[in-house]
Amino acid sequence: MPLPTVVVQVDPSHPSPEILAEAAARILRGELVAFPTETVYGLGANAFDAEAVRRIFEAKQRPFDDPLIVHLAEIEEVEMVATEFSAVAARLASLFWPGPLTLLLPRHAALPVEVTSGLDTVAVRIPSHPVALGLLAACGVPIAAPSANRFGHTSPTSAAHVVEDLDGAVELILDGGPTPLGIESTVVDPRPTPAVILRPGGVTREQLEAAIGPVRYAEPGERRAASPGRLPRHYAPRAEVILCAGDSAEAIAASIDEHALRLIAGGRSAGVLAASEVHQELKSSLAHVFDLGGWDDLLGIARRLFLGMRTLEAAHVEVILCHLVPAHGLGLAVNDRLRRAAHPLQK
Repeated sequence: MPLPTVVVQVDPSHPSPEILAEAAARILRGELVAFPTETVYGLGANAFDAEAVRRIFEAKQRPFDDPLIVHLAEIEEVEMVATEFSAVAARLASLFWPGPLTLLLPRHAALPVEVTSGLDTVAVRIPSHPVALGLLAACGVPIAAPSANRFGHTSPTSAAHVVEDLDGAVELILDGGPTPLGIESTVVDPRPTPAVILRPGGVTREQLEAAIGPVRYAEPGERRAASPGRLPRHYAPRAEVILCAGDSAEAIAASIDEHALRLIAGGRSAGVLAASEVHQELKSSLAHVFDLGGWDDLLGIARRLFLGMRTLEAAHVEVILCHLVPAHGLGLAVNDRLRRAAHPLQK
Protein backbone atom coordinates (compact mmCIF):
# COMPACT_ATOMS: atom_id res chain seq x y z
CA MET A 1 0.00 0.00 0.00
CA PRO A 2 1.48 3.41 -0.96
CA LEU A 3 2.71 5.66 1.82
CA PRO A 4 1.39 9.21 2.24
CA THR A 5 4.44 11.08 0.96
CA VAL A 6 4.74 14.62 2.35
CA VAL A 7 6.68 17.29 0.42
CA VAL A 8 7.92 20.24 2.48
CA GLN A 9 9.66 23.25 1.00
CA VAL A 10 12.80 24.34 2.81
CA ASP A 11 15.11 27.32 2.34
CA PRO A 12 18.26 25.80 0.78
CA SER A 13 20.56 28.35 2.42
CA HIS A 14 18.87 28.77 5.82
CA PRO A 15 16.70 25.72 6.49
CA SER A 16 14.13 26.03 9.26
CA PRO A 17 15.26 24.32 12.49
CA GLU A 18 11.67 23.18 13.04
CA ILE A 19 11.50 21.49 9.64
CA LEU A 20 14.88 19.84 10.20
CA ALA A 21 13.81 18.65 13.65
CA GLU A 22 10.69 17.02 12.20
CA ALA A 23 12.73 15.37 9.44
CA ALA A 24 15.28 14.14 11.99
CA ALA A 25 12.52 12.70 14.17
CA ARG A 26 11.25 10.76 11.17
CA ILE A 27 14.74 9.41 10.47
CA LEU A 28 15.17 8.36 14.09
CA ARG A 29 11.88 6.44 14.10
CA GLY A 30 12.86 4.46 11.03
CA GLU A 31 11.26 6.46 8.24
CA LEU A 32 12.80 7.48 4.91
CA VAL A 33 13.51 11.14 4.14
CA ALA A 34 14.64 12.50 0.77
CA PHE A 35 16.76 15.64 0.99
CA PRO A 36 18.93 17.84 -1.23
CA THR A 37 22.70 17.63 -1.23
CA GLU A 38 25.13 19.65 -3.32
CA THR A 39 25.31 16.72 -5.78
CA VAL A 40 21.85 15.16 -6.23
CA TYR A 41 18.92 14.42 -3.92
CA GLY A 42 19.57 11.63 -1.43
CA LEU A 43 17.20 9.09 0.12
CA GLY A 44 18.16 8.88 3.78
CA ALA A 45 17.74 6.47 6.67
CA ASN A 46 19.46 6.04 10.02
CA ALA A 47 22.64 4.18 9.08
CA PHE A 48 22.46 2.15 12.31
CA ASP A 49 18.85 1.02 11.74
CA ALA A 50 19.14 -2.12 9.63
CA GLU A 51 15.41 -2.33 8.92
CA ALA A 52 15.26 1.29 7.75
CA VAL A 53 18.29 0.69 5.53
CA ARG A 54 16.55 -2.32 3.98
CA ARG A 55 13.60 -0.05 3.23
CA ILE A 56 15.90 2.16 1.11
CA PHE A 57 16.67 -0.81 -1.13
CA GLU A 58 12.99 -1.71 -1.36
CA ALA A 59 11.84 1.85 -2.11
CA LYS A 60 14.43 2.26 -4.87
CA GLN A 61 14.08 -1.34 -6.12
CA ARG A 62 17.85 -1.43 -5.68
CA PRO A 63 19.81 -4.71 -5.63
CA PHE A 64 20.98 -5.55 -2.12
CA ASP A 65 24.54 -6.06 -3.40
CA ASP A 66 24.96 -2.37 -4.30
CA PRO A 67 26.39 -0.60 -1.20
CA LEU A 68 25.22 2.76 0.12
CA ILE A 69 27.11 5.95 0.98
CA VAL A 70 27.08 6.99 4.63
CA HIS A 71 26.78 10.75 5.23
CA LEU A 72 28.27 12.39 8.31
CA ALA A 73 27.80 15.79 9.95
CA GLU A 74 31.45 16.21 10.96
CA ILE A 75 34.78 14.47 10.61
CA GLU A 76 34.80 13.28 14.23
CA GLU A 77 31.96 10.90 13.33
CA VAL A 78 34.21 8.86 11.01
CA GLU A 79 35.18 6.64 13.95
CA MET A 80 31.51 5.65 14.32
CA VAL A 81 31.47 3.92 10.94
CA ALA A 82 35.13 3.17 10.04
CA THR A 83 38.09 1.63 11.85
CA GLU A 84 40.93 3.42 10.05
CA PHE A 85 41.51 6.89 8.67
CA SER A 86 44.87 7.03 6.93
CA ALA A 87 47.03 10.09 6.36
CA VAL A 88 45.94 10.15 2.71
CA ALA A 89 42.27 9.96 3.70
CA ALA A 90 42.77 12.72 6.27
CA ARG A 91 44.49 14.92 3.69
CA LEU A 92 41.64 14.48 1.21
CA ALA A 93 39.01 15.06 3.88
CA SER A 94 40.73 18.24 5.06
CA LEU A 95 40.59 19.67 1.53
CA PHE A 96 37.30 18.36 0.14
CA TRP A 97 34.96 17.84 3.12
CA PRO A 98 32.32 19.09 3.33
CA GLY A 99 31.91 18.46 -0.38
CA PRO A 100 31.35 15.99 -3.22
CA LEU A 101 34.04 13.46 -2.27
CA THR A 102 33.30 9.96 -0.95
CA LEU A 103 36.08 7.95 0.68
CA LEU A 104 36.18 4.17 0.89
CA LEU A 105 37.25 3.16 4.41
CA PRO A 106 37.44 -0.06 6.48
CA ARG A 107 33.98 -0.74 7.91
CA HIS A 108 33.30 -0.54 11.65
CA ALA A 109 31.67 -3.72 13.01
CA ALA A 110 28.88 -1.64 14.58
CA LEU A 111 27.62 -0.60 11.15
CA PRO A 112 24.90 -2.91 9.81
CA VAL A 113 26.05 -5.09 6.93
CA GLU A 114 22.99 -3.93 4.98
CA VAL A 115 24.68 -0.55 4.49
CA THR A 116 27.82 -2.02 2.91
CA SER A 117 26.16 -4.98 1.16
CA GLY A 118 28.31 -7.29 3.25
CA LEU A 119 31.60 -5.69 2.20
CA ASP A 120 34.37 -4.93 4.69
CA THR A 121 34.53 -1.33 3.46
CA VAL A 122 32.17 1.61 3.84
CA ALA A 123 31.74 4.63 1.56
CA VAL A 124 31.70 7.85 3.61
CA ARG A 125 31.32 11.56 2.93
CA ILE A 126 30.35 14.88 4.53
CA PRO A 127 28.00 16.84 2.25
CA SER A 128 28.22 20.62 1.98
CA HIS A 129 24.55 21.47 1.33
CA PRO A 130 23.07 23.39 4.31
CA VAL A 131 19.92 21.24 4.34
CA ALA A 132 21.90 17.98 4.37
CA LEU A 133 24.27 19.24 7.06
CA GLY A 134 21.39 20.60 9.12
CA LEU A 135 19.53 17.31 8.91
CA LEU A 136 22.61 15.32 9.91
CA ALA A 137 23.25 17.60 12.87
CA ALA A 138 19.63 17.37 13.98
CA CYS A 139 19.66 13.56 13.74
CA GLY A 140 22.89 13.05 15.64
CA VAL A 141 23.48 9.81 13.72
CA PRO A 142 25.06 9.03 10.35
CA ILE A 143 22.59 8.80 7.47
CA ALA A 144 22.85 6.14 4.77
CA ALA A 145 21.69 7.75 1.55
CA PRO A 146 21.92 6.76 -2.11
CA SER A 147 20.33 8.96 -4.77
CA ALA A 148 16.57 9.41 -4.31
CA ASN A 149 15.39 7.74 -7.51
CA ARG A 150 14.36 4.36 -8.83
CA PHE A 151 17.43 2.20 -9.25
CA GLY A 152 19.21 2.75 -12.56
CA HIS A 153 17.11 5.78 -13.50
CA THR A 154 18.51 9.25 -14.10
CA SER A 155 19.56 10.84 -10.81
CA PRO A 156 17.23 13.44 -9.24
CA THR A 157 18.36 17.06 -9.18
CA SER A 158 15.05 18.47 -7.93
CA ALA A 159 12.31 17.43 -5.53
CA ALA A 160 9.98 17.00 -8.51
CA HIS A 161 12.28 14.27 -9.81
CA VAL A 162 12.07 12.52 -6.43
CA VAL A 163 8.28 12.72 -6.46
CA GLU A 164 8.23 11.29 -9.98
CA ASP A 165 10.22 8.23 -8.91
CA LEU A 166 9.39 7.68 -5.24
CA ASP A 167 5.97 9.17 -4.46
CA GLY A 168 4.22 6.68 -2.20
CA ALA A 169 7.48 4.91 -1.29
CA VAL A 170 8.95 7.44 1.18
CA GLU A 171 7.49 9.42 4.05
CA LEU A 172 9.04 12.87 3.54
CA ILE A 173 10.72 14.87 0.78
CA LEU A 174 12.52 18.09 1.68
CA ASP A 175 12.27 20.40 -1.33
CA GLY A 176 15.35 22.61 -1.31
CA GLY A 177 15.22 23.51 -4.99
CA PRO A 178 17.66 22.36 -7.68
CA THR A 179 20.95 20.86 -6.55
CA PRO A 180 24.00 23.10 -7.15
CA LEU A 181 26.31 20.53 -8.76
CA GLY A 182 23.87 18.15 -10.39
CA ILE A 183 26.21 15.15 -10.58
CA GLU A 184 27.21 12.62 -7.96
CA SER A 185 30.26 12.62 -5.69
CA THR A 186 33.66 11.29 -6.68
CA VAL A 187 34.36 7.96 -4.95
CA VAL A 188 38.01 7.36 -4.01
CA ASP A 189 39.76 4.44 -2.34
CA PRO A 190 42.65 6.15 -0.49
CA ARG A 191 44.24 2.93 0.76
CA PRO A 192 46.28 1.77 -2.27
CA THR A 193 49.26 3.64 -3.69
CA PRO A 194 48.35 5.43 -5.85
CA ALA A 195 44.82 6.11 -4.62
CA VAL A 196 42.05 4.82 -6.89
CA ILE A 197 39.10 6.73 -8.37
CA LEU A 198 36.20 4.28 -8.28
CA ARG A 199 33.68 6.75 -9.68
CA PRO A 200 34.42 10.17 -11.23
CA GLY A 201 32.27 12.97 -9.88
CA GLY A 202 32.22 16.41 -8.34
CA VAL A 203 35.88 16.47 -7.29
CA THR A 204 38.07 16.21 -10.37
CA ARG A 205 41.15 14.09 -10.97
CA GLU A 206 43.16 17.29 -11.34
CA GLN A 207 42.06 18.43 -7.88
CA LEU A 208 42.89 15.06 -6.33
CA GLU A 209 46.35 14.93 -7.88
CA ALA A 210 47.10 18.46 -6.74
CA ALA A 211 46.33 17.27 -3.21
CA ILE A 212 47.98 13.83 -2.97
CA GLY A 213 49.95 13.23 -6.16
CA PRO A 214 49.17 10.64 -8.85
CA VAL A 215 45.87 8.76 -8.74
CA ARG A 216 44.50 6.15 -11.11
CA TYR A 217 41.09 5.09 -12.36
CA ALA A 218 39.85 1.71 -11.22
CA GLU A 219 39.54 -1.26 -13.52
CA PRO A 220 35.91 -2.31 -14.14
CA GLY A 221 36.08 -5.20 -11.67
CA GLU A 222 37.38 -2.97 -8.90
CA ARG A 223 34.65 -0.41 -9.44
CA ARG A 224 31.79 -2.86 -9.36
CA ALA A 225 33.06 -4.69 -6.30
CA ALA A 226 33.57 -1.76 -3.97
CA SER A 227 31.74 1.38 -5.04
CA PRO A 228 28.09 2.43 -5.20
CA GLY A 229 26.62 3.28 -8.60
CA ARG A 230 29.06 1.32 -10.74
CA LEU A 231 26.88 -0.98 -12.85
CA PRO A 232 27.74 -0.72 -16.58
CA ARG A 233 24.29 0.70 -17.43
CA HIS A 234 23.16 3.29 -14.90
CA TYR A 235 21.90 6.88 -14.59
CA ALA A 236 19.72 6.18 -17.63
CA PRO A 237 16.47 7.80 -18.82
CA ARG A 238 13.67 5.56 -20.04
CA ALA A 239 14.41 6.63 -23.61
CA GLU A 240 17.19 4.97 -25.58
CA VAL A 241 20.37 7.06 -25.52
CA ILE A 242 22.74 7.19 -28.51
CA LEU A 243 26.12 8.92 -28.36
CA CYS A 244 27.08 10.59 -31.64
CA ALA A 245 30.77 11.09 -32.36
CA GLY A 246 32.76 13.74 -34.19
CA ASP A 247 36.00 15.70 -33.94
CA SER A 248 34.26 19.10 -33.98
CA ALA A 249 30.92 20.65 -33.14
CA GLU A 250 30.03 20.64 -36.83
CA ALA A 251 30.90 16.95 -37.21
CA ILE A 252 28.95 15.96 -34.09
CA ALA A 253 25.94 17.94 -35.33
CA ALA A 254 26.14 16.20 -38.70
CA SER A 255 26.14 12.81 -36.96
CA ILE A 256 23.13 13.82 -34.87
CA ASP A 257 21.30 15.06 -37.98
CA GLU A 258 22.02 11.79 -39.78
CA HIS A 259 20.71 9.71 -36.88
CA ALA A 260 17.66 11.94 -36.51
CA LEU A 261 16.69 11.54 -40.16
CA ARG A 262 17.12 7.77 -39.95
CA LEU A 263 15.01 7.56 -36.78
CA ILE A 264 12.24 9.75 -38.17
CA ALA A 265 12.16 7.70 -41.37
CA GLY A 266 11.72 4.63 -39.20
CA GLY A 267 8.79 6.19 -37.36
CA ARG A 268 10.64 6.88 -34.10
CA SER A 269 10.67 10.16 -32.20
CA ALA A 270 13.99 11.70 -31.21
CA GLY A 271 15.28 14.48 -28.99
CA VAL A 272 18.70 16.07 -28.74
CA LEU A 273 20.84 16.72 -25.66
CA ALA A 274 23.73 18.88 -26.84
CA ALA A 275 26.18 21.61 -25.96
CA SER A 276 25.44 25.07 -27.34
CA GLU A 277 28.22 24.77 -29.92
CA VAL A 278 26.65 21.61 -31.35
CA HIS A 279 23.11 22.93 -31.05
CA GLN A 280 24.02 25.89 -33.28
CA GLU A 281 25.26 23.56 -36.04
CA LEU A 282 22.18 21.32 -36.19
CA LYS A 283 20.32 21.27 -39.49
CA SER A 284 17.43 18.99 -38.51
CA SER A 285 14.36 20.70 -37.05
CA LEU A 286 13.54 18.42 -34.14
CA ALA A 287 10.89 19.65 -31.72
CA HIS A 288 12.77 18.61 -28.61
CA VAL A 289 16.32 19.94 -28.20
CA PHE A 290 17.83 20.54 -24.75
CA ASP A 291 20.80 22.92 -24.68
CA LEU A 292 23.38 21.91 -22.06
CA GLY A 293 25.28 25.20 -22.34
CA GLY A 294 28.74 25.94 -23.64
CA TRP A 295 31.71 23.57 -23.61
CA ASP A 296 33.66 26.16 -21.65
CA ASP A 297 31.26 25.74 -18.70
CA LEU A 298 31.56 22.11 -17.66
CA LEU A 299 29.97 22.86 -14.28
CA GLY A 300 26.92 24.20 -16.09
CA ILE A 301 26.80 21.10 -18.28
CA ALA A 302 27.08 18.82 -15.22
CA ARG A 303 24.30 20.76 -13.50
CA ARG A 304 21.98 20.42 -16.51
CA LEU A 305 22.82 16.88 -17.63
CA PHE A 306 20.25 14.89 -15.64
CA LEU A 307 17.69 17.69 -15.94
CA GLY A 308 18.08 17.48 -19.71
CA MET A 309 17.63 13.71 -19.75
CA ARG A 310 14.49 13.93 -17.64
CA THR A 311 13.09 16.85 -19.68
CA LEU A 312 13.42 14.87 -22.92
CA GLU A 313 12.06 11.77 -21.23
CA ALA A 314 9.01 13.78 -20.12
CA ALA A 315 8.50 14.83 -23.76
CA HIS A 316 8.09 11.11 -24.53
CA VAL A 317 10.87 10.93 -27.10
CA GLU A 318 11.92 7.38 -27.87
CA VAL A 319 15.58 8.18 -28.50
CA ILE A 320 17.90 10.83 -27.07
CA LEU A 321 20.80 11.81 -29.33
CA CYS A 322 23.76 13.30 -27.47
CA HIS A 323 27.56 13.49 -27.46
CA LEU A 324 30.57 13.47 -25.17
CA VAL A 325 32.08 16.69 -23.81
CA PRO A 326 35.73 17.75 -23.38
CA ALA A 327 37.47 15.05 -21.34
CA HIS A 328 38.96 17.08 -18.52
CA GLY A 329 37.76 18.36 -15.16
CA LEU A 330 34.06 17.68 -14.62
CA GLY A 331 33.85 16.55 -18.23
CA LEU A 332 35.21 13.15 -17.18
CA ALA A 333 32.30 12.65 -14.78
CA VAL A 334 29.78 13.89 -17.36
CA ASN A 335 31.17 11.50 -19.97
CA ASP A 336 31.05 8.61 -17.50
CA ARG A 337 27.33 9.21 -16.94
CA LEU A 338 26.65 9.62 -20.66
CA ARG A 339 28.47 6.41 -21.57
CA ARG A 340 26.59 4.39 -18.99
CA ALA A 341 23.23 5.85 -19.99
CA ALA A 342 23.90 5.10 -23.65
CA HIS A 343 24.23 2.38 -26.18
CA PRO A 344 27.73 1.95 -27.71
CA LEU A 345 29.31 5.03 -29.30
CA GLN A 346 27.99 5.64 -32.81
CA LYS A 347 30.22 6.82 -35.66
